Amino acid sequence: MMSVAALRWICCRRLSTAGPPGVKKVLQWKNLRKFAKVTGAVVLGGCLFITYEVVALDKAVTIDTSAVIQEKYKSYIYLKATPSDENENLTAGITNKARKELHKAARWFVEISSRLFFQSLDEHFCHVDADPHEVALWVLLKKTQSANKAVRLLAVQELADNHHWHDYQYQTAAQVIDHRTTVGLARSACVDLRFFRHPPALPDLEEGLSAEDGLRQLLASLPLSEVDKCVQYFTSLAIRESTQSLAAQRVQSHCDHIVASGGLQLLQRVYQLRKDSPKIQRNIVRIIGNLTLNEGVHQAIAQSGWVSVLAEMMQSPHVMHASHAARALANLDRETVKEKYADGIYILHPQTRDDQPIKADVLFIHGILGAAFKTWRQKDRSLLEEEKESESKDDYTDCWPKSWLAADCPNLRVLSVEYDSHLSDWMSKCPAENQRMSLAYRSQELLKKLKLAGVGERPVVWVAHSMGGLLVKKMLLDASQDPDMHGLLKNTKGIMFYSVPHYGTFMAEYSVNVRYLLFPSIEVRELCKDSPALRDLNENFLNMAKEKQIKVLSFAEMLPTTIGPMIKIIVVPKQSADLGIGELIEVDVDHLNICKPEKKDSFLYRHSLKFIQEALQSYIHH
Repeated sequence: MMSVAALRWICCRRLSTAGPPGVKKVLQWKNLRKFAKVTGAVVLGGCLFITYEVVALDKAVTIDTSAVIQEKYKSYIYLKATPSDENENLTAGITNKARKELHKAARWFVEISSRLFFQSLDEHFCHVDADPHEVALWVLLKKTQSANKAVRLLAVQELADNHHWHDYQYQTAAQVIDHRTTVGLARSACVDLRFFRHPPALPDLEEGLSAEDGLRQLLASLPLSEVDKCVQYFTSLAIRESTQSLAAQRVQSHCDHIVASGGLQLLQRVYQLRKDSPKIQRNIVRIIGNLTLNEGVHQAIAQSGWVSVLAEMMQSPHVMHASHAARALANLDRETVKEKYADGIYILHPQTRDDQPIKADVLFIHGILGAAFKTWRQKDRSLLEEEKESESKDDYTDCWPKSWLAADCPNLRVLSVEYDSHLSDWMSKCPAENQRMSLAYRSQELLKKLKLAGVGERPVVWVAHSMGGLLVKKMLLDASQDPDMHGLLKNTKGIMFYSVPHYGTFMAEYSVNVRYLLFPSIEVRELCKDSPALRDLNENFLNMAKEKQIKVLSFAEMLPTTIGPMIKIIVVPKQSADLGIGELIEVDVDHLNICKPEKKDSFLYRHSLKFIQEALQSYIHH
């Protein structure tokens, strides 16, 4: 069109310069009018032609953008559709070409970012199939592989903070992230569970073999060397609760054998089959937690799909479920956790990765027939109280150290210790357990576990109920004799005793008939009033506590406790609960409820909190 206009102009110039001067002016204006008409017609015709072509092309080609969206939502599985006609062929071609250009731009952006970070581009990211708005996801994933630990941790936190992505984005990320990042995400608060791949398909069982049978075979196949005596006892009897026997043994010494024998997959099968039994599921996660003490099997645990199971259990509203999972994940998280939590050592706070620096530790030790969680629950409410306070029922806590203390003192690490204890040898699950029930044995066993958990490296406050207080005193005396444990004694800043029988209890010798009926266990026999062992323990501890200037607070029960249908006694009299140093507070509750505050603003909790804060006032901010 421009060529035609130029030709017309040249012709006009020639005409205007030809002929006599008199005619020159007339010809010039005449040709200019013709030139304007022709040029206008050509421009108008060209515009009409282009408009026609665009409309025709629009009718011939219709791009269905929903096809692109559908492809994106196919998660990480991409299917190539076969066009049914020429129109679909053209559409698919344009769509694919557009996507290729976008992918090139995305790869170019990530490569530039990689050069800026002075890091080579990981193989995963060289073939990324991502749209431009997804580049941020891939940059974060790249940062999780950084050699700089601070960059890695920040990238994991930023990933965990995203809750607005599409399913396919989470699932794509789940395929790329490594074991270290997966564990970090699992230990992040309120993480989206779509970040985790589902456990892989389990192999078929042999014909006629159940999961429980497979578990028994696994127990029977363990080498007898270094196997816990109770496990030998249970295995020989082929007990039905195989999960509990396996959880009770020291499985660290047989980790490789368990993994090589398909134990992780077998436990996964039992866990999935027994969703109706929270106790069995907790025992299985307890086994996984014991296995995580061996760093050599961390990769196998992650590959078998256990991280996703633990991440889901971590978000359970039930404190026991969440705490079992938190222990296993903390042992897996070698990126931010240097301590290891052995069987029976549960971390109540912080259970997730947290920017809050830990300044001190508070340890809770239960007594006879107690447990790491149930001992420290809020006081049970009667039906009448529940009806009156139905509006505040959601405020009830199954573990006040985890709910209340962690909120009031967020820069504390709160640990709860669990060990088996029985009133009678008849209740013992294994004859070999009897030799382990003495204070001396338990003290040495728990000291090893606490050292592994890093207890003693920071200031410590102990909180103990009943016989747990005697165990604390024995551990501190043993620590004073062990050069490797002097840090624990040096960093002990306070001890809080809830009805601890420093001078014994009448319950252990209530009557001859009752003693024969109960067939009291070793731990109960050690609690006899005026026992020589208790007297020596108390005298030695008093001398040490005075020398080290350890703060002490004692609570004494003032109401009798109902034991069975016919017995109602003060389990620990005031005289026995008085250590001889520190403050003694009398509380109108029985022995079981002396460590269970009724409310967060109750006298019992407020004084307990005040003691912890004062003992650690130089180390924590409150």
